[in-house]
Order: sequence, then C-alpha cells, then structure tokens
Amino acid sequence: MPPVSCPWIMVALSLVAVVYIGLVALVQTDMKKLVAYSSISHMGFVTLGMFMFVGSHLNQWAVEGALVQMVSHGFVSAAMFFCIGVMYDRLHTRNIADYGGVANKMPIFAAFMMLFAMANSGLPATSGFVGEFMVIMGSVQVNFWYAVLAASTLIFGAAYTLWMYKRVIFGDVGNAHVAEMKDVNKREFLLLVILAVAVLGMGLYPQAFVEKMHLSVNDLIAHVAQTKL
Repeated sequence: MPPVSCPWIMVALSLVAVVYIGLVALVQTDMKKLVAYSSISHMGFVTLGMFMFVGSHLNQWAVEGALVQMVSHGFVSAAMFFCIGVMYDRLHTRNIADYGGVANKMPIFAAFMMLFAMANSGLPATSGFVGEFMVIMGSVQVNFWYAVLAASTLIFGAAYTLWMYKRVIFGDVGNAHVAEMKDVNKREFLLLVILAVAVLGMGLYPQAFVEKMHLSVNDLIAHVAQTKL
C-alpha cells in the first residue's frame, strides 16, 4: 500500500489556529475573551496531533499528546475561567484596565491564578506542558517546520497570559473598587485546590494518564492503517 501523506489541509488549519489565534489573543482587552481565544489556540494542538501521519500510520506520540491536551485543557481552561469569574463576582467587569494590584488585596487567589496562568503558558511540571510537548515531538518526526510553528505557542501563550496576569494582579492597587476586594472564601478556595491538584498531578505524573491511552491509540492506528478499498 502506498504511504499516506499527512493531510496538509487539516495541518495547515491547525497551525493557523495555533499561531494566528495566539496573536489575536495578544490584543484582547477582555480577560474572558483572551482566555477563550487561547483555548482555540490550544485546541489547534489537538487537531494537529490527530492528523500527524508517518507513512501510512498515525504518529503515536502526536495522537497521545492530542488526547492529553484535551484532558489538560479541561482543567486549565476551567481554572482560568473560574479565576476570572471570582474577580468578576467582586468587581462586575472583565476589562483588564479596570484592575491592577489585585495581589495586594487577594494574595491567596493571586497565588492560585499564577499557577493556572503558568499552566496556560505551558510551564513544565504543569498539565499544560505535557500534551503540547508530545505533539511537538510527534510533529518533529513528520516535518521539522510543523514543529517549529507549533512550538511558537509557547512564546505567544506566555506573552498573552503573563501580560494579562501582570496588568491585573501585580502593581499598585488600581482603583477604589480593587481596594475593597476580599480574598477567596472557603467554597472558592476548595474549588481552586481541586483544580490545582489536577493541574499539578497531571503535570508531575503524566504516565498515569498516558498508560491508559496506549491500547486505544494502538487500536486507532491499526484501524487507520487498513485500506478501506
């Protein structure tokens, strides 16, 4: 059977999602929109990993990385949206310019949000790193330039996430409304702890997740490799 070429259309769309949408996220002034666009960029890794072929076979590294990325995205994106919701509940605005100096009034919250921001940026030892790294490694086996473009998300992700975090959390207290903000309550603290354990657990010991995927991924690769003619 002749080798199956990598479906370039899906790869191209995935790389557009990773690179272009990352740039779109950079110019957002609304925290929720910024995280929403970052989700599109991260999910580009999922489709990229699912369409990486080596010869007639799907790339196991890339496929498993895509699955890990889907699970991780459920943790990290949920955590980021929850953090934005915590601040919105107090100030009733999502505009980055309306904040500043939140760490002075909500230090516990700021520490948790720092962890999730780092995970959203793909920091090693967090769940956000594992899937992206595996997809990049799988992409290298197919085409070096696919991997280079995919890896650019590590730059863009850090740029838009940490820039937002810096303007919202650090610095002097932005205004009188920020000065009245209270730190997390028991319910919010419990939810943040659960999300933090999930993000760190998956980042520090990804093998527990990847091992469960081997059999299904191998079956998928064998199925795709069979001719349908």
